[in-house]
Amino acid sequence: MLVIPVVGFAQKGKETEAVHQAAMNYVVAVYESKPELIEQSVHPQLTKYGFMRQKDGTYKQGQMTYTQLLDVARNWNKDRKQDTSIKEVQVLDVLDQTATAKIRASWGIDYMQLAKFDGTWKIINIVWQTPPPAGS
Repeated sequence: MLVIPVVGFAQKGKETEAVHQAAMNYVVAVYESKPELIEQSVHPQLTKYGFMRQKDGTYKQGQMTYTQLLDVARNWNKDRKQDTSIKEVQVLDVLDQTATAKIRASWGIDYMQLAKFDGTWKIINIVWQTPPPAGS
């Protein structure tokens, strides 16, 4: 029989919550024009790669840097015209130094890789796409 100490569960829960918070900070930063949340939760060496579905059904590919993400957080929803009702974070896996999460937001779905830097969880890689066509 496998016995896991209660302390291990508590620590895992704490780490999972910290990963969840980093991912949620990313969404809230964009929705509420709070670039300081990007600074707290995203590593400056971020790699973000995405696929934006076009009207003809093809996908336009693009990359974004940390600095560009800060600009998005400052401006994307500054006038509160974008839909901010979709805000879901799912922590997929948490190890002692790395983690993965999935977020759903109005712009689409982001898969994130996080790593712990000096004791703080930071998003280091993101691959995302706009919402898939209905029925996919």
